[in-house]
Amino acid sequence: MDPALGWAARDASGVLSPFSFSRRPGGEDDVTIKILYCGICHTDLHIIKNDWGNAAYPVVPGHEIVGIVTGVGSNVDKFKVGEKVGVGYMVDSCLSCDSCEQDYENYCDKVVNTSNGIFSDGTKTYGGFSDAIVVKERFVVHIPESLPLDKTAPLLCAGVTVYSPMKYFGLNESGKHLGVVGLGGLGHLAVKFGKAFGMKVTVISGSPSKEKEAIEHLGADSFLVSRNPEQMQAARSTMDGIINTVSAFHPILPLISLLKVHGKMIMLGGPNKPLELYSYSLIQGGKMVAGSCIGGMKDTQEMIEFAGKHNITAEAEVVGMEYVNTAMDRLAAGDVRYRFVIDVANTLVAT
Repeated sequence: MDPALGWAARDASGVLSPFSFSRRPGGEDDVTIKILYCGICHTDLHIIKNDWGNAAYPVVPGHEIVGIVTGVGSNVDKFKVGEKVGVGYMVDSCLSCDSCEQDYENYCDKVVNTSNGIFSDGTKTYGGFSDAIVVKERFVVHIPESLPLDKTAPLLCAGVTVYSPMKYFGLNESGKHLGVVGLGGLGHLAVKFGKAFGMKVTVISGSPSKEKEAIEHLGADSFLVSRNPEQMQAARSTMDGIINTVSAFHPILPLISLLKVHGKMIMLGGPNKPLELYSYSLIQGGKMVAGSCIGGMKDTQEMIEFAGKHNITAEAEVVGMEYVNTAMDRLAAGDVRYRFVIDVANTLVAT
């Protein structure tokens, strides 16, 4: 085993502190990566706080990883030492089920999460809040030279989480009208991808203060205040699809009314209590409500290449590892624009 250094939570307080542990040595199918940057996702916060009841402490969070290849196994032919690469939410799967064979490893029953996961041999996974990681070749993606690594890191989770359903459900066609509910880490990237696809994009938010940011900075075409009945009524039956990124409980019937006939709303957030949905709201208009969870490795590589072509990066605040607990507190309070990214290589030191 190879020595490694990271920051870990030891209990449900979620407080992170330096943690020495071991990584498995790179095997014949593995890529060894020096981690340069790692994004902070809201999922990391849920895990370290044990909000989902599955935290296996100590937990080293982090699954929006970018870095440099430092070693490759004898069977690896897609990567070379020195190349810029990324690792997202998963590091293994069964590779033989229907989902895996269709390049949707994210839906495999045996998917192994990058952080707080369990490999088939029973060993734990430790995430990207650390100095290095060893990953099977299939679960590593190339990063285009044109993309800055710090602001690319969030694409490994937030980026593919919006890109994959837009592609799968046909919400990537030029000229179509896309609604984006919520303007956070996922939502702001949905706006950027939508505009790069050539779509008309409307941001739907309960915060009127976000209108200027949505239109003038992110390039949205219009903005709807979800709490404004007049605005919502005027926009009825105008949208081909909606990407819903909100994780808090919220009424979805008014959002469904925004869809055209055969319109689709894709749910990416996970509210902690059931949402109200009357079947007649779907029957009348042949509408659809569907869900999506991150994306497979083929989609992840495709997304990164598309981002490189269209210069899409996340809006990020880069912080040092010593700031990570403050960043988590700010994330819990919604005080981030739009993603925190840790400068791992320059700030992770043994203490």
